[in-house]
Amino acid sequence: MDSDPARLHAFVGTYTDGESEGIYTCSLDTATGTLDRVSVTDAGENPSYLAVHPSGEYLFAVNEVDDGAVTAFDVDRETGDLTLLNRVVTGGGADPCYCEVDATGEHLLVAHYTGGSVAVVPIRDDGRVDEPTHLIDHEGSGPREDRQEAAHPHSIRAGPANRFVYVPDLGADRVFVYEFDADAGRLEPTEQGAVELPGGAGPRHMAFHPEAPLVYLLNELNSTLTVLERDTDTGALAVLETASTVPDGVEDNLTADVHVHGSGEWVYASNRGHDSVAVFDVGGDGRTLSRTQVVPTGGEWPRNFVLTPSGDHLLAENAHTDDVVTFAIDPVDGTLAATGDSLAIPSPTCLQFVPGR
Repeated sequence: MDSDPARLHAFVGTYTDGESEGIYTCSLDTATGTLDRVSVTDAGENPSYLAVHPSGEYLFAVNEVDDGAVTAFDVDRETGDLTLLNRVVTGGGADPCYCEVDATGEHLLVAHYTGGSVAVVPIRDDGRVDEPTHLIDHEGSGPREDRQEAAHPHSIRAGPANRFVYVPDLGADRVFVYEFDADAGRLEPTEQGAVELPGGAGPRHMAFHPEAPLVYLLNELNSTLTVLERDTDTGALAVLETASTVPDGVEDNLTADVHVHGSGEWVYASNRGHDSVAVFDVGGDGRTLSRTQVVPTGGEWPRNFVLTPSGDHLLAENAHTDDVVTFAIDPVDGTLAATGDSLAIPSPTCLQFVPGR
């Protein structure tokens, strides 16, 4: 059955150390950006970050706990209901904080923040996950003793061609670059190995330009966004430009999430502490950063946000005020305006869409 473009299931990951009961299934009205709660699924402890299989048939969650694990679910595309398939310990140590499915749909890539490692977890044809085929321990540290005493991989992204995998490491002030063997499920360091950022930057999340070989890297500890050029043959990264995500004089802030608009014209980055989303115009070639707006998210601690597939709305997840707030995206300049719609969700930390049927 064909998917319905006007109806999207929205799955919200959470921390369960408060009132949250797991992963919340919501319904998005694509015309208005309005989000409504439908159901909730017990997904184990702290299902904080989610990833959707390319088929839309399966959903995966990291369990951000000391003995880190990932959990697989079957998705009922009609109702949005989730059915537990299985759970595996990833072997990478504590606090897996990010996961992504590669383009083949055969591997789940996992970053462990406290464990300091990344893992490749096989996905079976039926959506279940198996023991990791490869586990890599990162090394490195930075000048911030409170946050950079050791390596802390904070995300892991497969490049657009699925040939290279990139890992921003907050503790090491580097983005590690791997060549990805999708047949064997292994990561091998490239000749470059990693690109270094300024000491104390704290690389956290990254997003790819939809057409140009460019990467937008969000640095948590110094509240900056960096544009890097990506060599499509070698995977190597080169720094082009960096800009602040907050107005002058703001000091108490940690960045969180970054996304590129489907048009390639604008990049969005969230600030925790300042509790805002910064909007950047990246020019016709995507290589320059011009901050055009910093808009409050209407709550506290926007750990994650998401752009709707149409590019018409942005949904900000305020983890400390337990809400998801909707913004309209101006089609001319990419700036944001609150629609007045918000939805109560306990401790929201990640949102992913799946088309309904």
